[in-house]
Amino acid sequence: MNDPGIDPRLLEVLQHASNLQLFQLNSVIERMLADPKRIVQVRKDLHIGQTVRFMDWRDGRMRLGKIIAMKDTQLTVHEDGTRSSWTVPYTAVEPPAPGAARPAAPPEPPPPPRAGRNDFRCGEKVAFEDKHLNTVVGTIVRINQRTASIDPGDGTTWRVGFALLRHVVDI
Repeated sequence: MNDPGIDPRLLEVLQHASNLQLFQLNSVIERMLADPKRIVQVRKDLHIGQTVRFMDWRDGRMRLGKIIAMKDTQLTVHEDGTRSSWTVPYTAVEPPAPGAARPAAPPEPPPPPRAGRNDFRCGEKVAFEDKHLNTVVGTIVRINQRTASIDPGDGTTWRVGFALLRHVVDI
């Protein structure tokens, strides 16, 4: 068993360990790797779009890829060479070099303005989602203080807040 990057003396000691000792060691290592402090320690220096080295658990080789998603305990890395994506634990990622420059995060765009009473007129065609997430299309029949009364043409009338309405354009 010649694994690159592993001290041969450590491998020699592990060869003489019993199966129970190896199992106990494995259990301790898994708990240590799942420790949130260790995950945060690695995660704090990572960001989406960053190129990192990570370990392929199948053969122990280090691979190079770009972070495309970050979750609680694992991240997804896209390997350019094979065009494949890997979901790996944070502890399988080589931490960036100390002092490595981290690009400034782009400023978040301002939220779009919310629709208000002045954005709608009687007779306009609008759409909204009901409580079952079905789209309802209808015509505004009355503008109230905080809601619009909508007639979908099926004999019902809906009172809907302006922020939930969207204009419908007939072509």
